[in-house]
Amino acid sequence: MKKTDNKELFGATRPGKLFFLAAVPGSIGMLASSLYQLMEGVMVGQFLGDTAFAAVNLAMPFVIINFAVADLIGVGSSVLISHSLGRKEYAEANNIFTCACIGIVVSGAALGAVLFGLSSPLLSVMGAEGELLELATQYLRVYALCSPITTAVFAIDNYLRICGVIRGSLIMNVCMSLLCMGLEFLFLYVFKFGVWGAALATALGMMVCVTGAFIPFFMGKMALKFVRPKFRWNTIKKTAACGMPNFLNNVAARLTSIFMNILLLRFGGETAVSVYGVLMYADGIIQPLLYGACDSLQPAIGFNWGAGDVKRSLSIEKYCFAACAILSVLFAVVLMCVPEGITKLFISSPDAATMEMARETLMIFACTYFVRWISFAAQAFFLAIGKSVQATILSVSVALVFPLALMGAFYVLQLYGLWINIPVTAGFVGVMAVVMLAVFFVRLKKSPPLPVSAAEEGAEKTA
Repeated sequence: MKKTDNKELFGATRPGKLFFLAAVPGSIGMLASSLYQLMEGVMVGQFLGDTAFAAVNLAMPFVIINFAVADLIGVGSSVLISHSLGRKEYAEANNIFTCACIGIVVSGAALGAVLFGLSSPLLSVMGAEGELLELATQYLRVYALCSPITTAVFAIDNYLRICGVIRGSLIMNVCMSLLCMGLEFLFLYVFKFGVWGAALATALGMMVCVTGAFIPFFMGKMALKFVRPKFRWNTIKKTAACGMPNFLNNVAARLTSIFMNILLLRFGGETAVSVYGVLMYADGIIQPLLYGACDSLQPAIGFNWGAGDVKRSLSIEKYCFAACAILSVLFAVVLMCVPEGITKLFISSPDAATMEMARETLMIFACTYFVRWISFAAQAFFLAIGKSVQATILSVSVALVFPLALMGAFYVLQLYGLWINIPVTAGFVGVMAVVMLAVFFVRLKKSPPLPVSAAEEGAEKTA
C-alpha cells in the first residue's frame, strides 16, 4: 500500500483532487464489502437451505450490535486523532490511537464472551427453537469467539486514511471480500461445514486482512504509532460522544426494522416482508457509496478544522455534499426506471402480486433519495468537525424517532402508510438538517472558531 504524507495531502492538496484521491477509492471499497454481504446471503441460501438462511438472519442483529460498539470507538477516536494531527499534537494523536485499539480489542473480547455464553437464551427469546435455534447459535458463537480481532475492521479503515494510505481502504475491503467469498465457497460447497462454516469463513477473511493492515503500524511505518497508553476520562468521553451517532444509527435501525416487519406481516403478509427485503438490499447498494464518499474525507475535514482552517474544511465538505446529491439522484432515477429488473435481482421468480407490489413500492422508495442525501451529508459533516450533538440528533431522527412516529401517524393507511413512511421520514429529517446547517453557519459567521487546542484552553479558563 502506497503511503502519502497526510499533512501535505490533507492540508495542501486541492479539494477536487483530494476528493478523487480519497473518496472514490473509499466508495469502491465500501461497495466491495457490501457486495460480499449480498453474496454471503446467496451462498448460504443456495448451499445450506432456507433454515440456515433464516438462522443467519436471526443471529445477524447481535453480530451488528457487536460491531457497532467497535465502530463507536473507531469513528470517535478517528475524529479526535484528526483534530490532534491538525493542531500538530502528535503525541496526543498516538495516545488516542493506542487507547482506541486496546479499547476495541477489550470490548470485542467482553461482548464476545457475553454473546458466546448467552447466544442460545438470546435467540430463544426471539422465538428460535429446534434446528433453527441450533444453527443460529452455531453461527453466533463463531463470530463471538473471533470478535476481539474482527471488530477492528471498522477502525483500521479510518486509521489507514488518517495516515495518508489512500488506497488502503480499497485494497483491504476488496481483498477481504474476495477472500471471504472464496473461503465461504470452499467451506460450504467443498467441505460441507454447515452454517458455522459461513461464520468462520467471514471471520477468517476479516482477521487475515485486519492483521495485515495493522502490520505497518506495529513496524512504526505509519504516521500513527503505538505508544504506552495513558487513559484519560475526558478523552474517553469525547471518543464516545463522537462515535455515538454511528452507534445509535446502527442500533436504532435494527429496532425500526423489527417494528416494520411486525406491521408488514400484519398488513401485507409474507409478500410485503419480501418486498421490504428488496428495498433493504437495494438500499445496501447506494448506502456504502455514500458512506465511502463521506467517511473517506472525514480525516481531511477534521484535520483542517483542528488546524483552524475553516475555509478549507468547508471547501472539502462541498464535494461530499455534491457527491451525495449526484449519487442519490442517479440511484433514484434507476429505481424508477427499472423496478421490475431490480426486483428480479433478489427474488428469482416473483409472482404477479409480488411484482406489482414491488413495482409500486420501489417507485415510492425512490423518492427517498431525492432528499435523503441532505441529512446524510450533514450528519457526516457535523461528525467530522466534532459537533457530535447535531450528528446524533440527525442519526437518531432518521433511524428511529421519525420512522416510529410516522408508523403511528400513518397506521390507518395500513400497508401504504408503511411504504410512504420511508420517503416522508427522509423529507422531515432533510428539512431538519437544512435548519441545523443554517443555524450553524450563522453562528460560524458571527464567531469563527479558534483552532481546537486554543478553543479548549479558552473553555478551561472560562470554567
